[in-house]
Formats: sequence, C-alpha cells, structure tokens
Amino acid sequence: MLRPYYLCGSSKSLSFHRIFMRKHQERPPPPAVEFAPLASRFERRFLLGIGTASLVAVGANFGGITSFLLGFSPQTGRDLKLDVLYPIGGYTRCIDTNQGFEFIYPVDWVGDQTLLYRAAGKAESERSLDPPPLSGGPRRSNVNEPVVAFGPPGSSGELNVSVIVSPISPEFSMEALGGGQEVGEAVVGTVAAGSSRRGGDAVKGTLIEWRMREEAEKMVKYYEVEFKVESPSFRRHNVAVCCVRNGRLYTLNAQAPESAWPRLESDLYAIANSFTLTY
Repeated sequence: MLRPYYLCGSSKSLSFHRIFMRKHQERPPPPAVEFAPLASRFERRFLLGIGTASLVAVGANFGGITSFLLGFSPQTGRDLKLDVLYPIGGYTRCIDTNQGFEFIYPVDWVGDQTLLYRAAGKAESERSLDPPPLSGGPRRSNVNEPVVAFGPPGSSGELNVSVIVSPISPEFSMEALGGGQEVGEAVVGTVAAGSSRRGGDAVKGTLIEWRMREEAEKMVKYYEVEFKVESPSFRRHNVAVCCVRNGRLYTLNAQAPESAWPRLESDLYAIANSFTLTY
C-alpha cells in the first residue's frame, strides 16, 4: 500500500526542521551577543575614566573648575583654608606661619618682589652649611618694613596691602592708648609720619571711622581704622587693622588712591575683615 503523500511530506518537513535547528545551533552567535561582555567592560572603564578625569580636573583647578564649585559655598571653603590653593570668590589667602597671621587678597595681585627675594635669601642662608656672615645674614634693615606685601602687577605701589610686625613690651595692650578713637588717631598719626619721612612732603591724616572686633577664644581684639592720607603729591584712602599678642604689634594696612576708593572699597574691607592671628 502506498503511504499517503501528506505523511511523506510531514516527514520531510520534520527532517528539514531538524537540519535547520542543528545548523542554527552550530552557527556562531551574532556580534551583539558575542561582544556584550567586552562592551560592558569598556563602559565601566569609560565611566571610571570620566570620574578620574573629573577628579584630576577638580584637583588641578583646570579651567577654574574647583574655584567655580567652591564659589557655591565660599565660607565653607575659606573655613577649610582651601583658598590657599584655589581662589574663592576672586580672593586667595596668605598664611604666614612664622609670624602667625593670615588674610585674603585679590587673586590677580602679586607679592612684593623685594620681600620675596629677602625671604628666599634668608631661607638659603638658613640651609647653608657655611657660617653666617658677621652681619648676621639677610635680615630686615628696619623693623617697620613689611613682612609681606601684595599689589597689582606693574602698579605704582599706591594700591597694595602690607603687614608690619613689630616687637613691643609683653605688658603692652591696645587699651593703654585709650578707646577706639585714640587707637585710630594713633594709627593715622603713625602712617602719616611714615609717609612724611619717605616723601618729604607734609602729610595730613584724617580719621574717618573705627570699629573693633574680638576673638574671645584667642583673647585678641582687632581695631579696624578707616582714614585718609593727603599731601601735595598724593591722596590715599586706607583701611588698617591693629592688634597685639605675645609681645608683637601687628598692623595690616590696605591702601588705594582716593580716586579709586569707590571702586575698591569692598576689596580693601574684605582684606581687612579677613585679617586674623593664627595662634
């Protein structure tokens, strides 16, 4: 008896299906499946690279990234002293560990070259194995010379900030001069007298206002004094800060030409308000 045709056809279809499945199973997986582990590994490395590059960019302040981020919380950055490395809000920080003070100043200002050379010479003499010269090596020729000074590059020197540290009797206090008015007048008189000696012209100093802030934990009082200094050859506006501790008188003086005061008032007061002793 002949088999029905449809049974033969079904058998052929079943055989063809088996052959097709066998060949399909032997065929290599498509590229998307084969390279999936490699793509996943590449993605992880790519993301890790981005993260690392971001950290490097932040650490090196490339393009001002770190300063930009710190600008969202400037006080936190300043409390952590990060503005020693990264400018915050347009200011950077000076910390003098030898004399024990710190303050902020505009980021585009530079240090006084004479003072920098003197400091470098002093450091070199201290490292040298040779005995110091009879004169005692590099030193300040005048105790009233600044220990640090900053100002715009290429300027005439009328716009700057400087700090003078002078030895005094350990028993001396600012209150010995009287109240804030007397302290302010003493500061104005000292600056005016110094300007007269340097320039030769008669110099007049005018006290504008004074204020006092205190760090109770350090037992230090800071007297801030705003005043004008005038002579036939110049007119300047100043903000000074004075304080005393451990037999030292600290005086920060930030000054600008009178004509530039309206534009620079906020900068000079930012400098003055930031001045503090570090120990």
